[in-house]
Amino acid sequence: MSGSLALEGSGEDWRLSLRGDWSARALAQIERQLGALRPDLAGNLVCDWTGTEAPGIGPTWALLARLARSEPGRLNVRHVGAPPHLEFLQQLLAGRIAPAAAERAPVSVEQPLERVGRWTVLQGEETRAAVGFLGRIVAVIGAAFARPRALRLKSVVRHVHETGIKAIPIVALIAFLISVIVAYLGAQQLQRFGADIFVVDLVAIAVLREMGVLLTAIIVAGRSGSAFAAEIGVMQINEETDALRAMGMNPIELLVVPRVIALVVALPLLTIIADAMGLAGGGLLSHLQLNIPWSQFTSRLHEAIAPTTFWAGLIKAPVFALLIGMVGTYRGLQVRESARELGRLTTVAVVQSIFLVILADALFAVLYVRLDF
Repeated sequence: MSGSLALEGSGEDWRLSLRGDWSARALAQIERQLGALRPDLAGNLVCDWTGTEAPGIGPTWALLARLARSEPGRLNVRHVGAPPHLEFLQQLLAGRIAPAAAERAPVSVEQPLERVGRWTVLQGEETRAAVGFLGRIVAVIGAAFARPRALRLKSVVRHVHETGIKAIPIVALIAFLISVIVAYLGAQQLQRFGADIFVVDLVAIAVLREMGVLLTAIIVAGRSGSAFAAEIGVMQINEETDALRAMGMNPIELLVVPRVIALVVALPLLTIIADAMGLAGGGLLSHLQLNIPWSQFTSRLHEAIAPTTFWAGLIKAPVFALLIGMVGTYRGLQVRESARELGRLTTVAVVQSIFLVILADALFAVLYVRLDF
């Protein structure tokens, strides 16, 4: 028996009896019958599904869409013996109709201003929370002068090993390769003017002042910053941080401060290694590409480096480390009972760490120019 429907009743009480095959095969016929329904339905309508056979998604959707075209508030629909997918389709239909109505609404000037204002308020709250987080870290470190055990020396050493020593191979390799690339490209340009020897100046200044510390910080942000956020985020999901608070322990002291201190110690050491490998890569390329002997490279290196060149890069390392450690641990503590939220905040930690490192590097560059450093 093909699908059919029959409308019965009058006034404000109606009954729509659905019978027969309501599968996808009968969709065309059902749509024709739905189109013939009176458009001025109002009051209470009971849809009786008990006489249907294998009601499919297509015919069910067509019926719900037809009933949804009635004026809001005029028709109160109740379903009896409905298929299990009816509720899902009702929610889906409501979600699709609401945005369509919103799209038809005129766009006012207040809407973009409201979004900008909301974004500004959120950023202000984020900044205030980040400053408060930094204050809590400083408070714990300050209390460590009276109680040195609060620094958790064993935990600091373990994190120095994980964030520093284990990162040496990748940091050294990338610094070496980038320096080789810079020296090669510089040689291609300087050879045109017979200024091959200035490749040494280019490599020395670029590596010691900028690339050594910046590349190291970016690598550490992607490697250790994400690890901090993920480790603490998992502890948040497992409610381990709540257990620490219940036992009277401070999660900032136990989880945050050792990681931040370890990163502040490890990053300058990694920067020194990156500087050495960068100079070695530049020297190797100069020797192979430009036939500059090592003795001449070393002599020119001493002439190119000012007393502040090495320190200009190294001074940045603790600042970058503090930013990376703060962002990674701060985002990890924001995770709340969701694996999806863990992945999102770990990504946010890496992106924000790299952004803040580059922003801080730009500020250092301006400061060095002002101070002639």
